Amino acid sequence: MSEGASGAGATVDANSWGWRHSGRRRFAVSDLTLRIETGDRVLLLGASGSGKSTLLHALAGVLGGEEEGEQRGALLVNGDIPGSARGEVGLVLQDPDSQVILARVGDDVAFGCENIGVPREEIWRRVSNALDMVGLNLPLDHATSSLSGGQKQRLALAGVLAMQPSLLLLDEPTANLDPEGVREVRESVGRVLAHTECTFIVIEHRVKIWQDLVNRVIVLGADGGVLADGTPSEVLMAESLALTEAGIWVPGIAHSLPARPPRPAPQTALLHTENLTIVRARDVIVAEKIDLIVPAASAVLITGPNGAGKSTLALTLAGLLQPGAGRVVANSVLAGGAGTDPIRWKSRQLLSRVGTVFQDPEHQFVAGTVRGELAVGPKALGLSPVLVQSRVDDLLGRLRLDHLAEANPFTLSGGEKRRLSVATVLATQPQLLVLDEPTFGQDFRTWQEIVALLHELIDAGTTVVAVSHDSEFVDAVADYDFHLNGHDAPHSVRMVRS
Repeated sequence: MSEGASGAGATVDANSWGWRHSGRRRFAVSDLTLRIETGDRVLLLGASGSGKSTLLHALAGVLGGEEEGEQRGALLVNGDIPGSARGEVGLVLQDPDSQVILARVGDDVAFGCENIGVPREEIWRRVSNALDMVGLNLPLDHATSSLSGGQKQRLALAGVLAMQPSLLLLDEPTANLDPEGVREVRESVGRVLAHTECTFIVIEHRVKIWQDLVNRVIVLGADGGVLADGTPSEVLMAESLALTEAGIWVPGIAHSLPARPPRPAPQTALLHTENLTIVRARDVIVAEKIDLIVPAASAVLITGPNGAGKSTLALTLAGLLQPGAGRVVANSVLAGGAGTDPIRWKSRQLLSRVGTVFQDPEHQFVAGTVRGELAVGPKALGLSPVLVQSRVDDLLGRLRLDHLAEANPFTLSGGEKRRLSVATVLATQPQLLVLDEPTFGQDFRTWQEIVALLHELIDAGTTVVAVSHDSEFVDAVADYDFHLNGHDAPHSVRMVRS
């Protein structure tokens, strides 16, 4: 083990353990009995909503107390209640940006050590070791704001390693990353596992990324308990059919992708840009010279590396960010008398014209229940109670959220939150749908359902603009692939549908 890289491994014991958030009718995890031995490297699988993230948050001691939910059975780390020993468990989450705390790389990695009382001289030795371990060879005063998504995830990993945890938990750490970022994070984790003794658990829907780095695969059942548990070869080969039916992306299995229905070539542009410059906060230029046509009743996918400005472009097209230069122009059908510049539209005008799904689903939740969340938009449009209820009930069923109707949106799993965020904008039936990473956190079954739903919407006349790193999603949905390369780099458009 590299000096200062990690503590000794941890054991995990679950004895008929379960957890239910307040307001939820059923347990997110139930009847879970298993033992993870010191030094095990585990890939944790399961359908969307099976409780994978709930388990990891419980192990990290951040799930909440009795006021936030109900626990059954026992869950122990090294024989103690999770969270009883500070720094014993390290958790890395999905969103790279949400885990950056301080402005400089060194300070950010040191933050956790400072909070658990590591002596100052020891902190900086650990910081250097951790940065070396994840391959982030940057000056300690390097600005965290300039890091790519993959670098931010490696920074988060370094911050956790510096605390020398005995249990390392990764909750879909590559979900929001481009292929290069995925490679960076996987290689960094590989180096960590080769030089440490920590027990390791990773959640990931895309099995292929991690299967060579683990010695055990545990699959949680959608209705509780463990569906499968064994070595990667045992579980992925012997249980491949059951796993596929449960929505797991099993390597080597030919998953049936939804066929793109034939559609006539678009005749008109719903939206277009004219020499557009997009900017982030404080007028920082992200990309320039963007000339993009969004044809009506089609799907335009925005792709490109992390940091190229994909989300910024999507929000600018949606009328939520002011262009740095140039224009976003809506045609007369979309504008409907509101003017041709979406950035000048009032919120009520945007509501019925453009529906935006943000990269972080929680950024758009405002109600106390899933049902209430879906009703916000239709009520703002002044629809009748009967029509509001009809739309809400339809979306609850189509996106497998009906059993969560009375749950608090913030207690949902990552995949469930994503489906709810999509449903909230569909409830107002906008002409243009702007989606930022709509498939992250989805198992194969719910991924298929989102794709099928978008096909239906496009065929019915809705126009879709989506940001995605998911190549299967691009192939399944896109009519056009607009590849954004960032500042001072040419952009390109590829017709996906011939």
